[in-house]
Amino acid sequence: MSVVLEMISRGWDNFLARPNGPLNLRFYVQPTMAGLLALRAGIQDAREGRQGYLWAMITSPGRRLQLLHEGWRGAMTPFLAAIALDSAYQLMTVRFIYPLELILTATVLALVPYALLRGPFNRLARLFLPVARPPPAAAPGPRQ
Repeated sequence: MSVVLEMISRGWDNFLARPNGPLNLRFYVQPTMAGLLALRAGIQDAREGRQGYLWAMITSPGRRLQLLHEGWRGAMTPFLAAIALDSAYQLMTVRFIYPLELILTATVLALVPYALLRGPFNRLARLFLPVARPPPAAAPGPRQ
């Protein structure tokens, strides 16, 4: 048990030290990139008349897998960039890669901002965009 606590303690200390070390600009760039991708997805959700992302995941168990897949497609790029940059950071500073710290950092910098911002961007977009309506049904032609 003490090994696990030591790993968690080291991981947390290293995470808090990252904004002051090399490559610290990524702490601003990666959440911003995830936020921009969430903005794009939120606007698309608003155009299609869908409910907020996290709310839909909580209240629609039938769509949960589809929403997770859709969210992963949207947040995959900043997540993979976060993994690459944190790998470089760890190699530069500690000369070793700690996979759990790597995944924690990438998740906090990329996946969390995307998931938290997509729904509010959807709500904001609904204020400014017209709600998608189904196309009008074709008028019936003359009967023969």
